[in-house]
Amino acid sequence: VARRLSLRKHPECHSMAGGQAIEHLAQTGNQERLVFQLPMKQYRNCNFSFSGLLNLVNNAIAQKEREEGIQEGEILSCVEDVAAAVQHAVAVHIMQRTYRAMLFCTKNSILPPKNATLVVSGGVASNQYIRKGLQNLADANDFALLCPPPRLCTDNGVMIAWNGIERLRAGLGVLHRTDDIRYEPK
Repeated sequence: VARRLSLRKHPECHSMAGGQAIEHLAQTGNQERLVFQLPMKQYRNCNFSFSGLLNLVNNAIAQKEREEGIQEGEILSCVEDVAAAVQHAVAVHIMQRTYRAMLFCTKNSILPPKNATLVVSGGVASNQYIRKGLQNLADANDFALLCPPPRLCTDNGVMIAWNGIERLRAGLGVLHRTDDIRYEPK
């Protein structure tokens, strides 16, 4: 969405990553000026998908460009509102799907009856709006919420590597012979 909105050209966002730029602009936007249908409403599962939402957002941006008489790549006058509406839709989708997962885990005794914890990491955990929504969800369901500091929520590669370290230490799902593994460091 940040790429489609050309936020690298926005004076306040030129040095920000896409998600960070969306969050920054959303702070001054009105999320009610555009309303996006939430993805996958017809599926009662815990899966996430943002492709349908992205399609709706792209169509809305194209419509706004036509209304404002601007070309793709120029900054919309309502860019803050688009950012706020997108951020809100993403947050609600994540919260709904996470809530379903929490209910499923609780109902099936997958989590301990006390001290259940929701862990949120990766880039999504650096967004304070989403984090606050998940904190409210956790509080309402007697879950603790654990999120790394935002400075550690930027690279999923770090999480994947850490998971590999933990699995190696535990001897779970790892190769015991590494002689045949070839790699090229960058």
